[in-house]
Amino acid sequence: MRTTTRLAAAALAAGTVLLAAGGTALADTAGPSPSASGSSSAPTEAGTTFRTATVLKQGQTATATASTGDYLYWVFPATAGQNATANATVTLPESATRHGSVTWQLDVYDGLRRRQACASGRPSRVASVQDTTVSLRCTLRTVRPWAEAWANDPLPGAYYMRLTVVDLPEQDLGLPVKAEVEATAKDAGGAKAAGGKLAAPLTPVAQAGATLDPSADPSASPTASAPSTQASSQPAALEAPGGSWSPGWWSDRWVWTVAGGVLGALAGVGGYGLARHPRRRTAA
Repeated sequence: MRTTTRLAAAALAAGTVLLAAGGTALADTAGPSPSASGSSSAPTEAGTTFRTATVLKQGQTATATASTGDYLYWVFPATAGQNATANATVTLPESATRHGSVTWQLDVYDGLRRRQACASGRPSRVASVQDTTVSLRCTLRTVRPWAEAWANDPLPGAYYMRLTVVDLPEQDLGLPVKAEVEATAKDAGGAKAAGGKLAAPLTPVAQAGATLDPSADPSASPTASAPSTQASSQPAALEAPGGSWSPGWWSDRWVWTVAGGVLGALAGVGGYGLARHPRRRTAA
């Protein structure tokens, strides 16, 4: 029985070490810490098209002033294994200047311009004349490292937020409003972990505009008879969160796997001890 006790103690100690190491690794591979919303580098304007969308980091708060009826665009990155959430708050004009209820809507598109469904949140809301603000939220499905060609699953790369009013009295077009948006993301966890590693995002994240290689001779501009075939090497507008578009090999699923293995080992050792040294019946 002493041998059995020693084996059980050794298995328990090994499990404790593995679980501690797993917790440390999980903490080290957690999602990137959000930027301070009060940072001086926070964007203070929004784009008006997909091509001019304002770049937004995860956890960063952006503001913009616009007119009711404008289309406002921001773009942010999301990587595999994350649940991304787009938040928007619109400060409405004074009630005395408005003529009725308005409906604001927050849409999220991926880098391929595919509109993504919201797994939770309220991306569309009606604001009455008495309301001073309206808040919108859209949480996407978990970003996958791959998907079938026919699927519309979220993929690693760029995601566009589009904020606009979709229903309002015609007299209210052009009234000034202020928008505040934020893009956040958190790890979905081991339950939705998927294998694979990406060297590049699966949806476009390149800065729009440049079509020539910046290292090429600027005097050799293309002509109509000789169009340029050089690929653009302009840096990407979006950086991968945490430096990688893949979630990595580690997930909290490993913690539960190790814990299950340790418990199985303890059960085996205990069962062996009971079978090897059965209790002796005492004489009556």
